[in-house]
Amino acid sequence: MGTYVVTGATRGIGLAVAELLHERGHDLVLAGRNAEALAELEKRLPGSSSLVVDLRAPEGIEPAVAGLGPLPSLDGLVHSAGAIELGEIAKTPYQVWQDLLAVNLVAVAELTRVLLPALRAARGHVVFVNSGSGLRAKPEWGAYAASKHGLRALADALREEEHANGIRVTSVYLGRVATEMQRKIHEYEGSEFDPSKYIEPRTVALAVLAALETPRDAEVTEVTVRPGV
Repeated sequence: MGTYVVTGATRGIGLAVAELLHERGHDLVLAGRNAEALAELEKRLPGSSSLVVDLRAPEGIEPAVAGLGPLPSLDGLVHSAGAIELGEIAKTPYQVWQDLLAVNLVAVAELTRVLLPALRAARGHVVFVNSGSGLRAKPEWGAYAASKHGLRALADALREEEHANGIRVTSVYLGRVATEMQRKIHEYEGSEFDPSKYIEPRTVALAVLAALETPRDAEVTEVTVRPGV
């Protein structure tokens, strides 16, 4: 079995991915900023360990990873954590841009960089959980879409740079998923949140797992997951 790091592991898509990987018998490093929630999750997923890190402060990632001790090889890194703020560009202050770019892009790049030696050793797989906003931008979604377009560029560049090292890279572009982030979007839009209308986090996790479990003679570079009918 392999070893995987999953960010945003305490809820939503990250939690669903962690649960599926644990069911498959893999060792997990559960990453998030809430130490108490991570400790509770460790009890639910025996054999896992925690990486307490605040993605809003990317400068803290390298020392946090060093605190894990030796990590000689890593079979996969699943970037599930993310943040969102909506609003017209004319009304969006620079701090919102900084925060979104920190969590959705800069911290992702930094964690990937720090873990690359272990990923290279295992010819590992990096999965970027992206959004339809990483492919197109809508009014009032400018800052979020910019961070997700950047995430797409990061994934594409990493794939080209690390191909010779055997690292596979997958971007997963999502439609609306039944998570707390979706609830926040509905509050902004002034509409009622009905989770039954959207993708279940476990369904997304199954798509992620399918990419991870694709035989080595192929690489799933992009997956788009939209709500069903």
